[in-house]
Amino acid sequence: MPAGLKSTSSPIQVSEFSIELVANTFVSEAIDLSLNPLDQEVFVVTQVNLDVDAPDSITGLSTAVDATLSTVLRANLGSIANSNVLASARREIICNAGMTPDGGIPFDREDPTFTALTEDYLGIIATSNCFLNLQGTNVKQARVRIYGYRATASASVYAALVQSEVLSA
Repeated sequence: MPAGLKSTSSPIQVSEFSIELVANTFVSEAIDLSLNPLDQEVFVVTQVNLDVDAPDSITGLSTAVDATLSTVLRANLGSIANSNVLASARREIICNAGMTPDGGIPFDREDPTFTALTEDYLGIIATSNCFLNLQGTNVKQARVRIYGYRATASASVYAALVQSEVLSA
C-alpha cells in the first residue's frame, strides 16, 4: 500500500468504450469513477487493459488505431511519455509498396498492462474522471478495463495528488 493511503474497497473493475464517429478524428470519452472528494478518496490503478479495433488494410497505405487512458482531458492522444497518460495501445499495418506487395505487416503494442512485481500500482487518479482517448485511420472503437481499488488519502497526500493531476493537463 502506498504511504499516506488507506484502502477502502476490495479490488474493482471499471469498463468503458469509445467510438470514433468521424474517420481520422480524435475523440475522448470520460470515465466517471464517482470518487468522493470530501473523504479525500482516490482510485489506485493496478492494471489497465486497452483493446482497440484492428486497422483497415488498405493497399499501399499504412494505417493505425491508437488509444490512451489519461487522468485528465487531453486535446490529443498523448503517450506514456506524458505524466497524465497511464497506458497506451496501438495497432497498425505498416505498408511499404516495395517491401510488402501483399498489403502490409501488422503490429500490436500495449503498454503498460499491469504493475511490475516490485511496484504497488500503475497510477493514482485523484479526480473523479479519467479519459479514454481514441484516434484511428477510419471509424474505429476502443475499449478499456481498469483494475484497481478505492482508497482515502491523508490531507497532504490528497492535495499533492490533485494539484499534480490538475497541473499535468
